[in-house]
Amino acid sequence: MSLLEARNIRKVYKTRFGGASVEALKNVSFTVEKGEYVAIMGESGSGKTTLLNIIAALDKATEGTVILDGMDLTKVKDKDVAKFRRDNLGYVFQDFNLLDTFSLEDNIYLPLVLAGKKHAEMKQRLDGIAGTLGIAELLKKYPYEVSGGQKQRAAVARALITNPRMILADEPTGALDSKSSDELLALFKKVNQMGQTVLMVTHSTKAASNASRVLFIKDGTIFHQIYKGQATDQQMYQSISDTLTLLARGGDQ
Repeated sequence: MSLLEARNIRKVYKTRFGGASVEALKNVSFTVEKGEYVAIMGESGSGKTTLLNIIAALDKATEGTVILDGMDLTKVKDKDVAKFRRDNLGYVFQDFNLLDTFSLEDNIYLPLVLAGKKHAEMKQRLDGIAGTLGIAELLKKYPYEVSGGQKQRAAVARALITNPRMILADEPTGALDSKSSDELLALFKKVNQMGQTVLMVTHSTKAASNASRVLFIKDGTIFHQIYKGQATDQQMYQSISDTLTLLARGGDQ
């Protein structure tokens, strides 16, 4: 059984006062296997972020279901959604979403504090993650004292510390310079090789070329997908670029 199954996802937004409606997603179906690294690409307004938000239980589909490790997200009660998300998903945002009044350490601990974990367990979890992500020396610093790349590493640590079934990343390199982006992509590849499932929305061809599979969304539907297989990052980059060119031309061969 797949780790994630999105079945016939449709999302319709109503304009103010119930006027015209906008169909952001149209009958989207796909699966993600445990340990996969999947990127979702598409032009602005294609529906990719809407899809990620539905998978993250930050939004609800108008129709369709999302199954995560056998659990139907549409059946999770509103009062239990935050706990479900905290226990099962790690989310990495483009703008880091760190609290400036908390140290990096306390930002990373936050989901475990909300889950009622004891400090000894939190510290044990963080010690291993901080070493892997190279932020052990930064934990007492505050977000405004570190670089964008270091903030994003802390955000990744916060996503990983709950031992989530899946990491969801929304444009994780969008606010980073090229050097920090390269470091973050190497980090994602490393945690994926350790067995962590990753689903990432990105505009970046370079970021997507690190994934094992890329889904392309056009006008709210899945237009195409590419499997990396034995291809190099450079070969994957070229395949993605060719597909994006085809998308820009309207999808005609």
